[in-house]
Amino acid sequence: MKKWMFLICSVLLLSACNGGEDAADEKKDNLKKVNVVLDWTPNTNHTGLYVAKEKGYFKDQGLDVDIILPGEAGADQLVASGKADFGVGYQEGVTQARVQDVPIVSIAAIIQHNTSGFASPKSKGITEPKDFEGKSYGGWGSPVEKAVMDSIMKQENADVEKVNFINMGDTDFFTAVKRDVDFAWIYYGWTGIEAELRGEELNMMYVKDYSDKLDYYTPVLTTNEKMIDSDPETVKAFTAAASKGYQYTIDNPKEAGEILLDAAPDLDKELVMKSQEWLAPKYKDDADRWGEQKLEVWENYASWMYENGLLDKKLESKKAFTNEFLPK
Repeated sequence: MKKWMFLICSVLLLSACNGGEDAADEKKDNLKKVNVVLDWTPNTNHTGLYVAKEKGYFKDQGLDVDIILPGEAGADQLVASGKADFGVGYQEGVTQARVQDVPIVSIAAIIQHNTSGFASPKSKGITEPKDFEGKSYGGWGSPVEKAVMDSIMKQENADVEKVNFINMGDTDFFTAVKRDVDFAWIYYGWTGIEAELRGEELNMMYVKDYSDKLDYYTPVLTTNEKMIDSDPETVKAFTAAASKGYQYTIDNPKEAGEILLDAAPDLDKELVMKSQEWLAPKYKDDADRWGEQKLEVWENYASWMYENGLLDKKLESKKAFTNEFLPK
């Protein structure tokens, strides 16, 4: 009797286990598969996305999200073509794309204010824009670089034509300023923090300090118009989960940094943790909510680009971004 009871119980237990596994598989199958393509290799600009994935915020919204690297095509191209559902981009890139009728849209500002600028080792003695004259600048070959430099140098009656422009390619900042150039354009939240950890003092000129029009959103989360029109619920779900991920990162930079390191173990731990601490208050900054974008910021930067010959026509700013999908 006991033997039969044991067998019956075993069968029931096995059925219950299989039922639980089937339910879990069914739940996973019910998740909508989407992807988000990064602009670069994983770094602290992206932490909120990794947090949303690790903490289950995407799953809570019914999404199975794959975070992928851009490859040669670039995030904006992949998103615009529909080969990626979402991406990490920049206001300048979205602006240029929109003017060329590329249907990409910014759905959230990852960082509220521009944290980039021109940096140089203190030993170079570059403390103001007029000091750029006679120096070598290491860049990536974009017309935006020269236009930004020109606009801030003009404020001091300096001449951008007296700057030697060198394409740095993939050379890192620290190697370049020791070997090839005097200054370069960096994001302080990563390269600036790395300089601090190396004990290398920098002179840093944030571009936003020279013009309100240069305080643009960089980076941003993007999608395309077709996705917005055909599947707004998925856009809303993705943005809600990302928002929760970045809010967690704001509130818990140490724990968020550990999540990023788990996802990208090749990153330098000290750099990630220090960068995460520096960026935490800057994701939202003075905005009412994380991700919020202002029309005037889009209009200001687009007008600056147009005035400097970087756009063939004026941008329809209202179509370039939306706050529609951010949590209320």
